[in-house]
Amino acid sequence: MSVRAYVLAALVLLGLTGLTIGVAFLPLGPWHTTVSLGIAAVKALIIALVFMHLRHAPSTLRLTAVVGLFWLAIMLGGTLDDVLTRGWLAVPGK
Repeated sequence: MSVRAYVLAALVLLGLTGLTIGVAFLPLGPWHTTVSLGIAAVKALIIALVFMHLRHAPSTLRLTAVVGLFWLAIMLGGTLDDVLTRGWLAVPGK
């Protein structure tokens, strides 16, 4: 990859970081977390494509990255399943 691509990616990441800071001061209500996570996902995608060279990587390496993200989603889903359903059953003695 060229130096221009690295510099452009770094500038975009700095701009998105500034946007994240700006969003922190906006009264978005329940959308605050969604917007912040969306910006974070875009930053992670830029880092993966440019700095981790996934843009020009072989298909097996791309598949490995996707499978890793899928596994992370399974782990987060299991954690959320536990946290969100804790109050459903009555605990004896409480």
